[in-house]
Amino acid sequence: MKADFGQVAKGYALYRNDLTEELFDGLEVRGINFRGRSVADLGSGTGILSRMLREQGAKVTGVEPSAELIREAKLIDAECDANIDYINRYAEDTGLPGQFFDAVTALRAWHWFDGPTVLKEAKRILKPGGDLLIMDSGFVSADPVVQETMGHLKKAIPGRIKPAGRKADSAQSISSFPVEWFAEWQAHGFDLKELYNEDYTVAFTLDTWCERLKTLSWMLHLEEGERDQIMDSLKLHLSNLFGDRTYEIDHKLHVVLLKNV
Repeated sequence: MKADFGQVAKGYALYRNDLTEELFDGLEVRGINFRGRSVADLGSGTGILSRMLREQGAKVTGVEPSAELIREAKLIDAECDANIDYINRYAEDTGLPGQFFDAVTALRAWHWFDGPTVLKEAKRILKPGGDLLIMDSGFVSADPVVQETMGHLKKAIPGRIKPAGRKADSAQSISSFPVEWFAEWQAHGFDLKELYNEDYTVAFTLDTWCERLKTLSWMLHLEEGERDQIMDSLKLHLSNLFGDRTYEIDHKLHVVLLKNV
């Protein structure tokens, strides 16, 4: 089932903007930069990665099926004078011109796509030799605040805490990516060039941490009042354990670099 992030579009824009510019330092040392390149950002959401790519000098087209998320993206773009084109389409059927893009990117979205179909579409719109960058990021389960949070949520919404999208179908992963995806990428003409991780931390208050959690796919089936009630209970639990302060939550970025051959 597709997750409707449009219902939490404003929260997504505010509380998932957690990537750092070090992402591009890591890509640069691996021979990838975006200056003057055309990039299709699949599942672009509220434009978090799209704006960063634009700041790196890319000409960016964001592809996003949620009109609500695109609306939030454009509001933010207007504030920072970011010139980004968005199309309200699914990644599996972008309608974009063939062999046009130097790179295709996907941040925290690949697990929501139909793998074989989106790979055919990425192959179609990429230039020969173009780059496919699939990225995932999120908080680290070993962090004490995260452990307490997940334990509390498992009690509040039993049976709902599980890997998102297609990740739920896999029993084994390599660096956050299901093992089946590696064969899938190769079968569709994409060579794996590199797979790597980077650690980073994100500062949250109790309030902003709970607002971040409300944008998780696990929470989307709940009514807004139910989400608020669970978060109020969680705030009290975490405050009793760790105090009402700023939390430095450990995160990890996972990147796979693929080449269209």
